[in-house]
Amino acid sequence: MLTRFDRVQMVTADRPGTAARWAALLDAEVAGEDRVPSLGARRTTLAVGTSEVELLEPDGAGLVADFVRDRGGLGPFGVGFQSRDPSALRGQLERAGVPLEVDGERVRAEGSALGLPALRVTIGPPEERERVGLMQRLYEVTYLALDPDERCKRFADVFGLEPAYFCPIESLSFGYRGALTLFAPDDLDRVEIVHPHDETKTMGRFFARKGDSLYMCYGETDQSTEIRDRALAQAPDGFTGPREGGTPDNLFLHHTALGGMMMGVSRTTHAWVWSGHPEWVEPAG
Repeated sequence: MLTRFDRVQMVTADRPGTAARWAALLDAEVAGEDRVPSLGARRTTLAVGTSEVELLEPDGAGLVADFVRDRGGLGPFGVGFQSRDPSALRGQLERAGVPLEVDGERVRAEGSALGLPALRVTIGPPEERERVGLMQRLYEVTYLALDPDERCKRFADVFGLEPAYFCPIESLSFGYRGALTLFAPDDLDRVEIVHPHDETKTMGRFFARKGDSLYMCYGETDQSTEIRDRALAQAPDGFTGPREGGTPDNLFLHHTALGGMMMGVSRTTHAWVWSGHPEWVEPAG
């Protein structure tokens, strides 16, 4: 029932400052300001390509303040999807006894109620947006779990996905294994569900401290050279990737560069290298 990866939510202690970082690096723009009483938070929504990023700042008791207390700081808080039939999906979740919070046209469910601890999810209807800035869109969040096979099965069951579309993934350099839960066989939208098994690596050490967690997001761009150049000028210590040469295929903006969120940035189509169809990768222009 899921059609698109729509947004990520991140907790920050300084929404204006964090928004300014996203604007300076990616030409993101503020799309809205409001308060979310059910989260106990003020929210700044950023337009990032055709996706959105919600910056959440606690303004009293609530889930966001609990996140800061329990998780020891800032970072990824939730993820949002679009559904081709959100009413049917909402009904399915309600019949399964999953409590839902209404947020405008969207509904939110806690990961613990979904059987997917730490994977807080919002679901909304299909929506077309004009692209804003240097990114084309976001297409992935990384979800760390002890048993990725069981979590992938649960994710498919809850959201009506076809496991045959999922793509196994393993990285020796980053020390993890799991799968990409592709919503459709010919699109990149998914959740990466992995277990970081190597505690000598950054992701493994994070998992050893935090347990089940959202870790980072990924997006696609046709402007990777411009993003690389801005990162080197503005946040050279918050950047990993090729620092010179032609169009970068892949790079990482660290949480220090984006105010609490780590984001991978892949050149248009390049993510198919590790997503099951390397033959679909288009050459750099």
